[in-house]
Amino acid sequence: MQYRIVPVTQFEQNCSLIWCEQTRKAAVVDPGGDLERILIAVKQEGVTLEKILLTHAHIDHAGATADLAEREKLPIIGPHKGDEFWIQGLPQQAAMFGFKPARMFTPDRWLEDGENVQVGNVTLSVLHCPGHTPGHVVFFDPASKLAIVGDVLFNGSIGRTDFPGGNHQQLIDSIKQKLFPLGDDIDFIPGHGPMSTFGNEKKFNPFVGGKWG
Repeated sequence: MQYRIVPVTQFEQNCSLIWCEQTRKAAVVDPGGDLERILIAVKQEGVTLEKILLTHAHIDHAGATADLAEREKLPIIGPHKGDEFWIQGLPQQAAMFGFKPARMFTPDRWLEDGENVQVGNVTLSVLHCPGHTPGHVVFFDPASKLAIVGDVLFNGSIGRTDFPGGNHQQLIDSIKQKLFPLGDDIDFIPGHGPMSTFGNEKKFNPFVGGKWG
């Protein structure tokens, strides 16, 4: 699986364009905004969009989902149904944080822990990782040893848990019980900031690693 990170919105959210090398079929993960920037990346890479994947439904990750789905006639896959109230609240989120108006939508498929999602010939494993939001999911490609973790874990930090539905202990459990067991050599794309590996975070992240974790 190949990928390209496209920072979007004033929050510099890491929207990911991922694609299968064999088929050139692609998915956009977390289209929070700046659709033109995303579609330019699609054109530059010469890939064909086949779906939208969502880790969770905060405005900077999901704000442009309805527009992209309508414009490119794409199905919306994810997140877990625990984030339905966040999707219903997208218009209010947009107003609160100064984003362009955002529309509600209904995913074509809600995701559950242990399910798989196809992008061309690539099979992504779905891990339900609540804590930042109740319905947050992570997408993991074992073949390329890459995880797209949204706002669960960052390079040197972890996701916020002070929004409605957040739960600090759930977040810590998601990281330690779902993500870290995947392996120290797994690279991950966080929702914001630079990439890292689970091994690096296990060792140095002050929230979940080293002697403090």
